[in-house]
Amino acid sequence: MSTAETIVSAEEAASLFEDLSSFPALVLAVSGGPDSTALLWLAARWRAGLTKGPALLAVTIDHGLRKEAAGEARAVAKLARKLGIAHRTLRWAGVKPKTGLPQAARVARYRLLANAARKAGAAAILTAHTLDDQAETVLIRMSRGSGLTGLAAMARISSVPGGTNGTIQLVRPLLGIPKTRLIATLDAAAIPYADDPTNRDPRFTRARLRGLMPRLKEEGLDAARLALLARRLARAEAALAEETGRAIDRLSEKPEKSGQIAFQRTGFAALAPEIALRIVGRAIDSVGDEGPVELGKLEALQAALIARLGDRNGRYRRSLAGAVVSLTPAAVTVERAPPRRGRALTKGRARKQRGGKRR
Repeated sequence: MSTAETIVSAEEAASLFEDLSSFPALVLAVSGGPDSTALLWLAARWRAGLTKGPALLAVTIDHGLRKEAAGEARAVAKLARKLGIAHRTLRWAGVKPKTGLPQAARVARYRLLANAARKAGAAAILTAHTLDDQAETVLIRMSRGSGLTGLAAMARISSVPGGTNGTIQLVRPLLGIPKTRLIATLDAAAIPYADDPTNRDPRFTRARLRGLMPRLKEEGLDAARLALLARRLARAEAALAEETGRAIDRLSEKPEKSGQIAFQRTGFAALAPEIALRIVGRAIDSVGDEGPVELGKLEALQAALIARLGDRNGRYRRSLAGAVVSLTPAAVTVERAPPRRGRALTKGRARKQRGGKRR
């Protein structure tokens, strides 16, 4: 296939960004690598073709982890000026952790991007996640034992990690585009880009799995197949989420005390196990204060509930993820667990930033 056949055309780019044309402003997360540089180039070309459209702000995050990063940020700023796009470089200051560095850097990156978006009046942050990134995400979550929710991987539109109360969207317009096509597009336009060696560093899980992709492709499990799996699971996930919401509406009862969530016991016992599992999980996430509950622990709690539901007078009580789940003769209830001795009660929604195996 020739370069001319693989480049992302202006018409295709317009279709990728079409639903964003009414936004007042958009932040583009641009590191300087090929994917994000392509995002900058394609978005700038799309915006230039509009009579009226969103203001674009390219933001580069310098994590302070590589000496080359400052130069790469300057290169992005130079390209942005050439394209008529405003640009800012933001730095992740402070001491870096010795363990869990990729996750910590990710949290810092989205925090800085969200702050920049709020200051710019932007309702969305665009990232350059590609089809290859989606495939790698599926593999990572498979290796960690994720359930259906996690294996659905990344959505084109989601909320920004770190809790922005839905005011800022995270949009991945290139999620269906292979990386090779983005590189071909930049090469055809003679647009330079940086190469970040950490993307191949075997110390990191994503880099190791990326290295396995050629072998998996030989067996027919290429990025497109993995991304297709994610789309099909996302479709099933959406259906299950909708049914879970209906079940919650149908079974919710007036709680005995403030802050408690209660579900009618007989109706709960008749639910399909997956729906019952999700109902309890949602309730724990709603009232608990220790972050998202891990799937394996939630499944163990669900098994204990099922074992006692057959006994009309069976009772059960267990704490999990900062919540207490109780089974009484009349209801299944979930409420905030009392604070542990010597531990202050976590306030607000900051707990949602903490990690947890994706259900």
